[in-house]
Amino acid sequence: MIEAFATNLPAAGAADHSVWAIIAGAGWVVKGVMLTLLAFSIVCWGIILTKAIALSRARKHTQLFFDAFRESRKFSLLYAEAKQFTFSPLAHVFKAGYAELTRISKIQSAAQKAAVDSGGEPEYERTGMDNITRSLQQAVTAERARLERGVNFLATTGSSAPFIGLFGTVWGIMESFRSIGVMKSASLAVVAPGIAEALIATAAGLAAAIPAVVFYNYFLSRINTISTEMDNFASELINIIERVYWKRK
Repeated sequence: MIEAFATNLPAAGAADHSVWAIIAGAGWVVKGVMLTLLAFSIVCWGIILTKAIALSRARKHTQLFFDAFRESRKFSLLYAEAKQFTFSPLAHVFKAGYAELTRISKIQSAAQKAAVDSGGEPEYERTGMDNITRSLQQAVTAERARLERGVNFLATTGSSAPFIGLFGTVWGIMESFRSIGVMKSASLAVVAPGIAEALIATAAGLAAAIPAVVFYNYFLSRINTISTEMDNFASELINIIERVYWKRK
C-alpha cells in the first residue's frame, strides 16, 4: 500500500512544465518577443485606462455645458461659466468661437467709428462671419485630435502584436526541428519544449492584440459621436450668431 501511494507522488526533481517555467527556459529570441509584447500590452492598458477616464469626464462635462448653453441668455456669461468645464470639447469649441467673435466685434466697432467720424457710412463685412466659422472648424479639428491622442497606438498594437507573436512561433518551431537534428530523435521530450514556446508566443500576441482592437473600436465610436456633437454645436452656434448678433448690425 505504501508503494502504491509512493507511485502517485511526483518524482523528486521532476521537470516544471508551467507556463512561467517554459518562458524562463525559452531561447533569447522568444524571450525578446515576450518582453516586446509585454511592453506593448502595458502601454495599451495605460492608454485604455486614461482614455476611458478622459472620455467619461468629457461626456459628463459636455452634458453640463450643454445644459448651461440652453439656459444662458448672454454669451459673455456663458463664456465665464464655460471655464469650469475643462474636460468638455463643446466648451472649448464655444470659447474659441466666442473669442473670435469678440475680436471681430472690436475690429469692426473701431472701423465703424472711424467711418462715422469721417462722415461716411459704416460697413459690416461678411468676412467677419467667415472668420468665426473658420475658427470654430479649427477648434473642432483640434479637439478631435486631442481626443484621438494615443488611440492610434491601440490600432498599431492590434495589427502588429499577432505578427510579433507569429515570429516567436516560427522561431520556436525552428528550434524544435533543430533539436530533432541535434538529438537525432523525434521523441516528444525533444520536440515539446520548442512547440510550447511557439504556442506561448502566439497566445501572448493574441492577448496583447485582442483588448487593443476591442477598445480601439470602442473609443473610436465614442470619439466619432463627440465629433458629430461638436459639428452640430458649431453649426448651431453659427446660426445663433447670424440670427441674433449679426443682425444687430
